[in-house]
Amino acid sequence: MSMNNFSFNTTAGIRFGSGSSKDCAKEISQKLGSNILFVTDRDLMKLKLTEPTLNELKKNSSKMEVFQDVEADPSLQTLKNAIDLGKKMNATGVIGFGGGSSMDVAKLASLILGSKEDIEDAWGVSNAKGPRLPLVLVPTTAGTGSEVTPISIITVGEEEKKGVSSPIILPDLAILDPNLTLGLPAFTTAATGIDAMVHAIEGYASANKNNNPISKMLATEALKLLGSSIEKAVFDGSNLEARSNMLIGAMLAGKSFANSPVAAVHALAYPIGGTFHISHGLSNSLVLPYVLRFNSADSKATKNYAELAPFAFPDIDLNQGNQAICSDFIDRLEKLSIKLGLPQKLRDVDIPKEACKKMASDAMKQTRLLVNNPREVTEKDAFNIYEAAW
Repeated sequence: MSMNNFSFNTTAGIRFGSGSSKDCAKEISQKLGSNILFVTDRDLMKLKLTEPTLNELKKNSSKMEVFQDVEADPSLQTLKNAIDLGKKMNATGVIGFGGGSSMDVAKLASLILGSKEDIEDAWGVSNAKGPRLPLVLVPTTAGTGSEVTPISIITVGEEEKKGVSSPIILPDLAILDPNLTLGLPAFTTAATGIDAMVHAIEGYASANKNNNPISKMLATEALKLLGSSIEKAVFDGSNLEARSNMLIGAMLAGKSFANSPVAAVHALAYPIGGTFHISHGLSNSLVLPYVLRFNSADSKATKNYAELAPFAFPDIDLNQGNQAICSDFIDRLEKLSIKLGLPQKLRDVDIPKEACKKMASDAMKQTRLLVNNPREVTEKDAFNIYEAAW
């Protein structure tokens, strides 16, 4: 069998290390120039997590403005406000410091400030023109992998999420500092950790024609790190080794799905997040087992999930057939989520049963993701999955 053509893009530079968010300040300043737009959220400012980095950057840059109004599921207005601040200060570079939301706003702010293009023309896959301003991303959760993905998701209007997907918004530098994740609450650690596992699972099994051997290799390595460390990170938050493994695992999973895109788990998670403001990681975790069971009617998906199983759960019995390994894998993911203390059903997060119908129709708008699913998902299928998850 000949190898399919594929392309693979990723972040040019990665710096990992305890304290790297402070120690790399000089390199960050050199990348970003004299006027730095620092994009973050109020919680991180309050917790003073941003302080060491800000103080070091101030030594090296002549001008710095902090934009701290990023909220969960950032709105288009928030993005526009960040861009306005960047214009006012003549930003020469942008740093995104925080979870997926801050990084996503920083990515698009650097794009629009650099290229002056209209955001409305940039939505979708490969529509961004660029060039962007120099960009550095510093994740404070081990989940989204946004520091190595070409994707940024913004909430437009009340409930709909739109995305820009383009290698142009991959940053110049990702700084991975496990110290920044030590104080993450157990719940956030669990939800973002499952999100990262979903990235690896969906990246590996993606039906996208760009699914490639590099993405597959990264996905298995990611699951190995995440599967072995998620419980330690949740129940012993100050364990630096577990925190480091989660951060590297989330980054590897990010690199994987950045080039072999995610599918129906994400497509069905978005309406939950968009309508009911449930965090992205938790939204993914709520639908994960139900989507995987739906997909496992497809023999290729079953084979993929069975191949992944031992990386996440090394003690799984591989002497059974693919179907049995696959179903064991899905059951274990579900049990893991229970053990980590995450809500299990849509009703546990106050979603009314009658919402399933509208969410199913909203999920159909996520065509960019649904095309990558191993099995076709109709609106009726989506409704049935939500009902099962309710």
